[in-house]
Amino acid sequence: MQPITILGAGSWGTALAIQFARAGRPTVLWGRAEDEPERIGRERRNERYLPGVEFPPALTVEPDLPAALCTARDVLLVVPSSALRAVLTEIAPLLPPGARVAWATKGFELSTGKLPHQVAREVLGPSVPIAVLSGPTFAKEVGKGLPTAIACASPDPEFALELARSVSTPHLRAYTQADIVGVEVGGAVKNVIAIAAGASDGMGFGANARVFLITRGLAEMVRLGAALGAQRDTFMGLTGLGDLVLTCTDDQSRNRRFGLAVARGASVEAAVREIGQVVEGYHAARAVRKVAQEHGVDMPICEHVYKVIYEGLDISGVATALMTRAVSAE
Repeated sequence: MQPITILGAGSWGTALAIQFARAGRPTVLWGRAEDEPERIGRERRNERYLPGVEFPPALTVEPDLPAALCTARDVLLVVPSSALRAVLTEIAPLLPPGARVAWATKGFELSTGKLPHQVAREVLGPSVPIAVLSGPTFAKEVGKGLPTAIACASPDPEFALELARSVSTPHLRAYTQADIVGVEVGGAVKNVIAIAAGASDGMGFGANARVFLITRGLAEMVRLGAALGAQRDTFMGLTGLGDLVLTCTDDQSRNRRFGLAVARGASVEAAVREIGQVVEGYHAARAVRKVAQEHGVDMPICEHVYKVIYEGLDISGVATALMTRAVSAE
């Protein structure tokens, strides 16, 4: 297999690098200085983000960005949505001829409301093949080799298929997708709904309320996706319903834990510090609201999450506000 370079040595970037290498693909992992790439390369594991998981032989760590990119057939960015444009701009002049670019980034760009593939097209131009890797996954479980399924979406079917094949093992099954818009919308909205689900559980509202938020959150996701040109069926799959259920129901989710912390009375700032890593839903709440307003899409759960985070709305009144909305058809 031709080499792949993973940019981002956090928990998910490290897990994906390990997974590609397990599948037999020569894999280079690059991280910025704060991720200590020299140390994790020397120790052959990333104890900070993925403790106890050894690196396969096919995985090497390269702290120098041009060196990490010079032999890559594919480049996979695993960075927060707020950093995507900057990293794409940084690597654009360094890409080898014929290189293809993918990302595992979830969320709208805050300043523009653009989806990741739109940002990539602006920076890289129309000739570079692009793809997104997404789905219901926790990094620790992928790192441990537990059964997992993901989706590789691209307008280029050959790229999607080759990416899916090169990451698949008996423990991880990858599916292909053509609806890159739907996959990216699902990845953005689910983080906001997960904050709501965590807050609901933190308030002691029970399983009924959690399922209410998941199902009506899915409806909000579908409405926004349809307004942006996504296919509705996409949201019934791994990157829609699957990722939504995972993020809303398991405490490995940083977004869910953020909601739990806020419900316990922590300030937004304290909750972010408590998590200790990027809480994508915190940023996504503002971006999703912006895009929904621009397209006239009603998203009451996401709207209330935004108001709690950014306008100081008392979280204790949110349930009543949602439950007393005018009766309507499902």
